[in-house]
Amino acid sequence: MVRLVLRVIGAIIALPLVLSLLYNVINPVSTLMIGRWITGERVERIWTPIERMSPALVRTVIASEDASFCQHWGVDLDELRAALDKADELEDTRGASTIPMQIAKNLFLWPGRELIRKAIEIPLAVWLDLVVSKRRLIEIYLNIAEWGPDGEFGVEAGAQRAFGIPASQVDARQAALLAVMLPNPHRRDARNPSGGVQRLASRLQARVPREGPELTACLGLAP
Repeated sequence: MVRLVLRVIGAIIALPLVLSLLYNVINPVSTLMIGRWITGERVERIWTPIERMSPALVRTVIASEDASFCQHWGVDLDELRAALDKADELEDTRGASTIPMQIAKNLFLWPGRELIRKAIEIPLAVWLDLVVSKRRLIEIYLNIAEWGPDGEFGVEAGAQRAFGIPASQVDARQAALLAVMLPNPHRRDARNPSGGVQRLASRLQARVPREGPELTACLGLAP
């Protein structure tokens, strides 16, 4: 019985490690997407390669969600320490969630702010950053993030819903509006942005680099 339990635990641990390797060539779906399919809810996702996304959109999302994406190894320790120092609760550390950490949560874990989930998320993020290229990681993130209140996932569905255009045609302003939706696409809407959303988008747009050799080298983006 003990051996069986250990084997089950080992399989549970090994599954995300193996899947991470496969996601270099297989396009993944998130646990939230799977949950919606199981319950019969709508899911709209059109997988879009990064080369068919607006470079402004890619840069803007990185600036908004994880400005040190190209420098860290899955976890930004400085941001994590700062978030822990500021948090009222140890688990209230969303501001320190890097893009690899968000991918780990979206692909393998559950939503919420539980400390145990964060403790699992961190080593998974380090593993993802080790075995998956930065370019592929941001491509995965932009294709699994929730971008609408009715089952829209990924930048293509998000851009089509908000502006009626493909992700390749999103300009800098539209990119900022889409990026500020990410913390809560059920309350922030790029299609009908509130004054608050527009102000957030303006501040974000002002600090996004128009081009940069670091991102070009990291992701192969056009300047």
